[in-house]
Amino acid sequence: MKKEKKMTLTLPVEEYAGSGNLACQGCGAGLAMRYFLKAMGPRTVLCIPACCWAVIDGPYPHSSLSVPIYHCAFEAAASTATGVKAGLEMVGDDKTTVVAWAGDGGTFDIGLQALSGAAERNDDILYVCYDNEAYMNTGIQRSSATPYGAWTTTTPVKFFKNQPKKDINAIMAAHRIPYQATASISYPEDLFKKAKKAKGVKGTRFLHIYAPCPTGWKSRPEDAVKLGRMVIQNCIFPLYEIEYGEKYTLNIKVKDKKPINDYLKLQGRFRHLKPDDIQIMQEEVDRNWARLLKKCEAS
Repeated sequence: MKKEKKMTLTLPVEEYAGSGNLACQGCGAGLAMRYFLKAMGPRTVLCIPACCWAVIDGPYPHSSLSVPIYHCAFEAAASTATGVKAGLEMVGDDKTTVVAWAGDGGTFDIGLQALSGAAERNDDILYVCYDNEAYMNTGIQRSSATPYGAWTTTTPVKFFKNQPKKDINAIMAAHRIPYQATASISYPEDLFKKAKKAKGVKGTRFLHIYAPCPTGWKSRPEDAVKLGRMVIQNCIFPLYEIEYGEKYTLNIKVKDKKPINDYLKLQGRFRHLKPDDIQIMQEEVDRNWARLLKKCEAS
């Protein structure tokens, strides 16, 4: 009789994200927080602006997380985190990690000024953007993180978004911060390692986490993790690190790059696209991938 194989745990068993949260089924942002806090531990303060996680956490005075949370204005995640860090240092606490945790709307758009200011000053905070590619909390409106071709409530089918996604990682690299990285909820070990590394770095750190949203993407909840893998394999969202804006390290080298078609088919937000539209998207992905490879090779 064959013995059953035991699952090997590769992440700590401690949980800082508990039950009772208000996330939708298949929410990528929920998984992102869970894995991230495993790396951070209990000595963490979260500064959360208006975003899905401002709701997911639960109604006051309850919280599904076991670390302190400071809810702040939509545009102020980075500046609030800077203030919290300064306050902790004034009372002699230099051990607690202060984290600005925001969605793509509060990062790419509304919060970009505060984030840029913190990065230029190299404030000692860790900024995390969980990217679900639209303003999901307020009704699925387009953000500058929304990809070309996507349906949102403000870019309906006949007028879908025809601008490419903003390259937030290039913007952050231009600030030459000590450490930044991309991560996906479908590669938890990679996400954990990068969060752990960022925790140990002094200065401004930036993590960009791919977090599928079944509600806004019109995809099945059970496909969230699958989408998080596919986006790496087709090179739409490569996994890499940047140190001081110059040293690029590719974490997963994709040898057999997949076309984007199957990825798009799983999401209703792209159902209206025609072959010519998909070709435009594929060419953009190919250009971005080639550009990233050159940067990694030159590092």
